[in-house]
Amino acid sequence: MSKLRSDASEALAGVLTDGMTLAVGGFGLCGVPNDLIEVVRDSGVRGLTVVSNNMGVDGKGLGLLLDNQQVSKVVASYVGENKLFAQQYLDGTLEVEFVPQGTLSERLRAGGAGIAAFYTRAGVGTPVAEGKPVAEFDGHSYVQERAIVADVALVHAHTADPAGNLVYRASARNFNPVVATCGRAVVAEAEHLSEQHLDPERVVTPGIHVDRLVAARPRVKDIEKRTVRTHAPAN
Repeated sequence: MSKLRSDASEALAGVLTDGMTLAVGGFGLCGVPNDLIEVVRDSGVRGLTVVSNNMGVDGKGLGLLLDNQQVSKVVASYVGENKLFAQQYLDGTLEVEFVPQGTLSERLRAGGAGIAAFYTRAGVGTPVAEGKPVAEFDGHSYVQERAIVADVALVHAHTADPAGNLVYRASARNFNPVVATCGRAVVAEAEHLSEQHLDPERVVTPGIHVDRLVAARPRVKDIEKRTVRTHAPAN
């Protein structure tokens, strides 16, 4: 059975429900599955728990779901550049679980690897560790962190082949590989679809993890924060 779908709406047909946990790749506006996020917005599902490094910016990326008041909880490593995210959190309308960035990545990876929990030194002695088991190993305290398994994972890749094997481009790789392993259903969008199977040595996410695949629509890639250096006049 082919994994390829005609568009993002078809790729997410039948898998979106109220109250689900959604893991989403990307970092800010880099490597974000924008087509799939827009379908989630248009579907109208509510009460979502979104697991992602952050929530994009106002009106872009995962910020679209905040604008539409579809998210009840966010598991992320920082608020980022999204003012609405910060405001909803401070207003108490949005539950936020802050997780150290490396711990978040490992929780997603553990979910995909079938590891129920692990111990880390990150967060020991801080509010991050409150209510969690703490154990001592080799003279150091470690806090237990639970794996994350999402109902649906959304991924953005640079290139995919007919089997759903994925490769990423540069920093757009970010959280996408670990997100691609932790979903009960994994839907990927790719900028380029190869008719031939990719060289196994290049593959980052094996196709066995990907359930559905769609070609990403060409779009201008947003820059989260443009920085321009002024050149000194030539002597």
